[in-house]
Amino acid sequence: MRQTLIATVENKPGVLNRVASLFRRRNFNIDSLNVGRTERDDVSRMTIVVDSRDTEARLVEANLYKLVNVIDVQDVTEQPSVLRELALIKVAALPEGRTEIISLASVFKAKIVDVGAESLIMQITASEDRVDSLIELLRPHGIMEIVRTGHVAMMRGTAHGVRHTPGAGPGNNGHRNGHAAED
Repeated sequence: MRQTLIATVENKPGVLNRVASLFRRRNFNIDSLNVGRTERDDVSRMTIVVDSRDTEARLVEANLYKLVNVIDVQDVTEQPSVLRELALIKVAALPEGRTEIISLASVFKAKIVDVGAESLIMQITASEDRVDSLIELLRPHGIMEIVRTGHVAMMRGTAHGVRHTPGAGPGNNGHRNGHAAED
């Protein structure tokens, strides 16, 4: 099983490096990590997917809160949320095979974003399962290259994810008892 965590962090140089270093030191395996700006210039959002066979979300969360720049961590694994992934897929597409490839793109609501003499690049934004399905159907045509963003996640409505760490969260700027600890 995979667990999805959303971490809000201060948008400062070195924060991503500190998070990655924490995962390396603790031997946590990241399936995907996506980082981007939020509606606030001073805050970034990380969507972290970890393999829970090796690591429990609550352990990852507790360790993230030890970092000075972490504001909040929420486990959205089993919560009502929207999870999406963006993929760019370059597929071999000689003129005689393009019609079938374009039809597949249409069925999956993917967009053709580049056409070359012998290839097409398509873009799909969907759930991981849907992206995987399109990739499998394109394999017989000859996939030349794939790039995937990994998950981005957002809670539905006004809901929040689960916080496993007592005393942590937005009210404490992510620091238990008002003290920031650097691991």
